[in-house]
Amino acid sequence: MSESAPETPPRRVQIKIEIPANLEATYANFAVISHSLSEIILDFAQVLPQQPKARVQVRVVLTPLNAKLLHRALGENIARYEAQFGELKLPTAGPSLAQQFFGFLPPSPEGEG
Repeated sequence: MSESAPETPPRRVQIKIEIPANLEATYANFAVISHSLSEIILDFAQVLPQQPKARVQVRVVLTPLNAKLLHRALGENIARYEAQFGELKLPTAGPSLAQQFFGFLPPSPEGEG
C-alpha cells in the first residue's frame, strides 16, 4: 500500500486594493437584480420623490459565484453593523417597502402603465 502525501492548504494571497483619489461615490437607494445562466446583473439607481423615472447610475455584472460571495460578505457586514448600532427592522405588514421608506412607489418598468 502506498501512502499519499498530505494535502497542503491553499496559500492565502493578500490583494492590495488601490482606490483612486478622484473616484466618485454614487448614491443608490434602489436596485434591480436580474440574471442569466452565467451572470448576475445589479443595476443601482436613485429614486426621487414625485419623479416618474429612476435612472440607473451603475451596472455591476458578477459571476454567480462572486454574487454569492458578495451576499455572504454583505450578511457579515450587516451583522457587524447591527452588533454595533442595533437591529435594522424591516416592516412586515401594511404599505409596501417603497412607500414606507421613500413615501412613494418606484416607477413602473418602461412600457407599463
